[in-house]
Amino acid sequence: MGSQRYFKAGRVTLLLAGCLLSAIYAEDDADTQAFPVRTSSDTTPPGKTYVYKNSAGKPREMEIYFLPDHDPAKAKVPGIIMFHGGGWSGGNLSQFRNLCNYFASRGLVAATSEYRMLAGDEAKKLADGETRKRVCVTDAKSAIRWFKQHAAELGIDPARIVTGGGSAGGHIAVLATLNPGLDDPADPKDLDTSVVAYLLFNPAFAPDDNKDAEVDVLRHLKKEMAPAIVFFGTEDKWKVGWDSAFAKLKSLGNTTTEEWLAEGQAHSFFNKDPWQSLTLIACDRFLVQQGLLKGEPTRATPPSGEKLVRKL
Repeated sequence: MGSQRYFKAGRVTLLLAGCLLSAIYAEDDADTQAFPVRTSSDTTPPGKTYVYKNSAGKPREMEIYFLPDHDPAKAKVPGIIMFHGGGWSGGNLSQFRNLCNYFASRGLVAATSEYRMLAGDEAKKLADGETRKRVCVTDAKSAIRWFKQHAAELGIDPARIVTGGGSAGGHIAVLATLNPGLDDPADPKDLDTSVVAYLLFNPAFAPDDNKDAEVDVLRHLKKEMAPAIVFFGTEDKWKVGWDSAFAKLKSLGNTTTEEWLAEGQAHSFFNKDPWQSLTLIACDRFLVQQGLLKGEPTRATPPSGEKLVRKL
């Protein structure tokens, strides 16, 4: 009887462990804890709306924020294009409005872009060769190319573009710039999607991405990857995927990627203060180091005393 009780307890433990791992890496749950919750970025007014393409019969939009008194005919400043999170099936442009508005005030042209998002049932109807994650990357590549193609109109330097995103958006941003495939045939052939820096907020790199080379970030990392600043909470269950990517970058000889940690914080911690301000200030200083901004951050440091810690 005693051995049977131990056997049953072991089976229960294994079942619970399996359920926990499934919950951690379920694609639909990547951001569900965070994005239904209002953040301070929700109070930032929308930027100017542009349609960068139509996909699946729907317009795909980005909002762009411009620096005060910006004259595109006279100034060609660096540009930033950010991609929101939401488990590859949700989320919206409000997530990075605060960031874009801030960097516009600091002298850049900043965009927050949407992309095609599919729920589980919709993804099952995709044509062969398409998946929910693949179509996100294709649209993100189109968005970056549109941003470059309209550089003169926007007053940006197409050779000084920064990209990034949160959670699923971070995954999408990295693949849109490093994966040579997944292009939209309608995109201009003479424009690439290369960037000069990344701002990545707990990018969601799932272990089971290795089943599809097109969306497996680890297969596309390289020593020459543009400088990146990456933020994670120490309690974020998605950090294990980033840890593998960071180790791969180091093994390739990459020395331009910074990892900053928020002690005790979970996934999407950066959406609310004090961490929203702290990550924004860190991004500002990072862009100054890259020669894309000048001066000191204008966002005040929160008085509550929390700090980001760089992992070396």
